[in-house]
Amino acid sequence: GGATGLGVAIDSASRGYRTLLLEAGDFANGTSSRSTKLVHGGVRYLQQGNISLVLEALRERGLLLQNAPHLVSDLAFVVPNYDWWDAPFYGIGLKVYDLMAGRHGFAPSRLLSREETLQYLPTIETEGLRGGTLYYDGQFDDARLAIAMARTIADLGGTLANYVRVVGLLKRDGMVSGVKVCDAETGEEGEIEAKVVINATGPWSDGLRKMDNPDSPGMMRPSQGVHIVLDREFLPGDSAIMVPHTDDGRVLFAIPWHGRVIIGTTDTPIDEVSLEPVPQAREIEFLLEHAARYLTKDPRPEDVRSVFAGIRPLVGDPEQADSAAISRDHTLHVSATGLVTIAGGKWTTYRKMAEDTVDQAALLAQLEERPCVTEDLRLHGYHQDAETFGDLAIFGSDAVPLRDQLRAEEGAEELLHPELRPRVGEVRWSVEKEMARTVDDFLARRTRSLLLDARASIEAAPRVAELMAEALGRDETWQEAQVTSYQALARQYIVA
Repeated sequence: GGATGLGVAIDSASRGYRTLLLEAGDFANGTSSRSTKLVHGGVRYLQQGNISLVLEALRERGLLLQNAPHLVSDLAFVVPNYDWWDAPFYGIGLKVYDLMAGRHGFAPSRLLSREETLQYLPTIETEGLRGGTLYYDGQFDDARLAIAMARTIADLGGTLANYVRVVGLLKRDGMVSGVKVCDAETGEEGEIEAKVVINATGPWSDGLRKMDNPDSPGMMRPSQGVHIVLDREFLPGDSAIMVPHTDDGRVLFAIPWHGRVIIGTTDTPIDEVSLEPVPQAREIEFLLEHAARYLTKDPRPEDVRSVFAGIRPLVGDPEQADSAAISRDHTLHVSATGLVTIAGGKWTTYRKMAEDTVDQAALLAQLEERPCVTEDLRLHGYHQDAETFGDLAIFGSDAVPLRDQLRAEEGAEELLHPELRPRVGEVRWSVEKEMARTVDDFLARRTRSLLLDARASIEAAPRVAELMAEALGRDETWQEAQVTSYQALARQYIVA
């Protein structure tokens, strides 16, 4: 139920195959809701010389903008130049980036004078600033795109369930023939047979592979990336900053997003994969220190509205020490028992990953050969002028029936919290239309309240729990447990 699994299910269902997607928690509640919010070719991979990945990602970036314009947009990035050689070096590199995008490209890159750079980035550090390099890339709302993809699967006749965990694999004649599942809400267990089972579990891929074969060697090299969220006063305007080199070797971004500024990301190799990775103090210090180098106003810990961590599902050589150097190419693996694993990759290339996976799975299962149709498949909510819906733009074409529902119900248009965008009536909508089952589902992913202002989301939680209980038919005990659980979770997103 993350980017990869949702993409595979869309591809499969759109070909007319009977498709079931199972998600142990909520859609995108792992890595796929914790990205840097960019749909991009990857300037870093261009530096590494991985031309094929950049070409693929730039093409997929164009297709995503085409198929989900209500959630994907272009964004101006500026690389500030402080050394005399920065301008020609990055200017040439980004011209190559433009050329590689071809007909899927955005506006062309160009060099900026010092004065123009300050127009785009009025709060950039001016000492030693010589100018900048302007280029364009894509931006999106990751969790909202995941919800649009989930609804697309349903539109195509596929079946999907969140909070249903795979606890084992069925086998017949030594080959994988289905899954054993457990409903997280009821505890009910069951078995589901299938012609082919696809393991699209991101950082958790090795766990399912060991269910298949306890001796399977680990293929995942997980790495943790942390982001901090600040008020827009630190970076007003509509342009982002890209810093090509940081102390840990990663590219750093400062990006305007939903009325805030996201700064990230770090790169820290980890041994244990957690559903709620906790940012390390040194990672937060790293981001604050680097932000202070490039912004006139130095952010302090108390300025951080939220801090969030995600795990990159990198596939690599266990002997390789530097996770920043591991490629984001995807890997397709078929076990001796027929379990298909798709691992690695990145949000931008989910569609191509899915196409490759379904091609392989259909061949393995001897299904009728049917071509991939997702290149021109519009995702649920598709709308070319969604910004006309104001703060409901993230819903795309669904903004029309949602707006009608909000106007029809007394009090539904009230804000849940003065510091947050969502309205009271959106809670029922998320339950009835978007499969939200918990307060966390609503505040973290159906809306982005947890990431945009963790403290305000804690204050909103009791009201959300009350409204969800009404929509789901839950009692006060459920409400209290939900509020307690959510508030404990959200405190991890606050910099103490």
